[in-house]
Amino acid sequence: MAAAVAGSMTVVAAPASAEPAESGGEGVYRGEVEVVRTPEGAANDSVLTGKVFVDADRDSSSDGDEGLAGVMVTNGRDVVRTDKKGRYRLPAFDNMTVSITQPSGYQVPLDEYNIPQFHYNHLPKGSPELRYGGIEPTGPLPSAVNFPLVESEETADEAQNCVIAGDLQTTDRQEIEYARAGAIKDLSERDDYAGCGALFVGDIANDDLSLYPDIKELLSEVNGPVRLLPGNHDLDYDAPSAEHSFDTFRAQLAPEYYSYDVGNVHVVALNTVDYPCTAAEDSPEGIDEHCADPEGDPAYNGRMDEDQLTWLKRDLDNVDRDKLVVVAGHIGLLNYADESSPVHQVDQVKRVHELLRGRPAVAVAGHSHSIENLKTGDDTQGWRDLFGVEGLPFPHITAGAISGDWYSGEVGEDGYPAAIGRDGGRPGVVTLDIEGSEFQERYTVTGEPDGVQTQLGINSPTYRQWYEERKEWNENPSGEAPELEDPLAVDREDLSGGTWLTTNFFFGSTGAEVEVSLDGEPAEKADRTQRLEGEAVDAGPEYSDPYAVSQQLVHGGSLADRTMHLWRFDLPADLDAGTHTAEVTATDAYGREFTDTLEFEVVEEQH
Repeated sequence: MAAAVAGSMTVVAAPASAEPAESGGEGVYRGEVEVVRTPEGAANDSVLTGKVFVDADRDSSSDGDEGLAGVMVTNGRDVVRTDKKGRYRLPAFDNMTVSITQPSGYQVPLDEYNIPQFHYNHLPKGSPELRYGGIEPTGPLPSAVNFPLVESEETADEAQNCVIAGDLQTTDRQEIEYARAGAIKDLSERDDYAGCGALFVGDIANDDLSLYPDIKELLSEVNGPVRLLPGNHDLDYDAPSAEHSFDTFRAQLAPEYYSYDVGNVHVVALNTVDYPCTAAEDSPEGIDEHCADPEGDPAYNGRMDEDQLTWLKRDLDNVDRDKLVVVAGHIGLLNYADESSPVHQVDQVKRVHELLRGRPAVAVAGHSHSIENLKTGDDTQGWRDLFGVEGLPFPHITAGAISGDWYSGEVGEDGYPAAIGRDGGRPGVVTLDIEGSEFQERYTVTGEPDGVQTQLGINSPTYRQWYEERKEWNENPSGEAPELEDPLAVDREDLSGGTWLTTNFFFGSTGAEVEVSLDGEPAEKADRTQRLEGEAVDAGPEYSDPYAVSQQLVHGGSLADRTMHLWRFDLPADLDAGTHTAEVTATDAYGREFTDTLEFEVVEEQH
């Protein structure tokens, strides 16, 4: 660690920070947390003191700089606000992370990788022996931990664009290059999110935490602050207890949980992964068995510990009730893809919903590698049975994944795999376009303009028969693989047996509509396959995305046999032989229209 001596005081850079740039470099504020150690040490080992200050000369040193009043500071349990001189006092304990909530109108410093520097880990003896290192011993409590800020017009603006990126999840350096050629390239070419930045909602790596330095180099290409929260593939799996299960993540990337403000938005980044998990009184049915042997056969579960829930309540108690709250976690509070799973949703979802009652709010998450735009009131049987939740109290968004279906499928000419997801969706990122406390969400497919929002196909009896045959062959290959000769050709038997034109509307939701015009005739409405009115999940070939499945069964990956954003249009049984053109107009819940076309052929008989 770098050290600079000033009189009788030693100022030590916080771990994992970068050298501050002298000029800030193109307007970007580079710097670090100021950790002050004196020969006398802390005046009281049970109390941490320090201040939040405006870093006028951008040198990360608090000497002579003005303190900032009213800033939230936390030790992960308690939340206090700085006094009129920017000073704070917090109870201190071993293995705590002290952090501030960046206030609107200010920016915390970024390191050379664009990762915000706003926290300090206190772990006097360091982590237990861990494969990926964890946290080095921090020694005694510092005399002070001071947090620098600079004024920022970008974070003051009530118009914000907040990027939500799911599951980067790189297994090796090849996959880092896939991400660089794909979503990271897209983000490097955008300039609309410098204030809010990009929030990567967990699974930054895919178990190999030695890749973090390479991943940070990758993130340095993003045009704004890069905030990260932990996922189940960011775990120190060899940690002896839950309190150390994210030590390497904490040492190299970010706190386990924290908050920050931009405009009229309060973002809460949560740790929703419990490992090694144990069942609790409020755990849903199934967790007892899943988490039965935390020492011999440890497992993870979607859950928050009591310290974090206590912090969340205290954090929200300090937030104006008219602010939009974006509550982010890796494992979603609830989702569609895993709606009947007690593991892949959060045990205390009802408690979080209650904490947010009466506030404008939206939940965002990753984990399920699916794209889900769930609206207020959406409902599934699984949520009711497991958690007693009957209808969402505010929108819940699953942001898809940069890795898509774990970088599977064919590698395209742009240098990254198709990686079509389990819901037929394509890899990409979500952006929340915010004005005040209101927002509109949009999904951007990797490598495509925002107007690319749909994927069309033909679901016919011939396709469904091939689906079953090819799936069986894949499970037990013998002889030649069944082939789908022409996925866009249907015959008379297909049309009489039920054939649909399918529209996978990636960010389609309740309130969206899909209309189909055949051969220039007046448009007619298509039907959504999953209405989200409390029913169970509809799954199988008749509910699948034929385009996605035709790629996945041949080139590998998950199987898109269910989705909450698929629409079907019945093709008339009396269509003339020959080529037909379908024009599809998908209209989202905000009235934005997206048009796509598909040509298909009617033949008298398939060969």
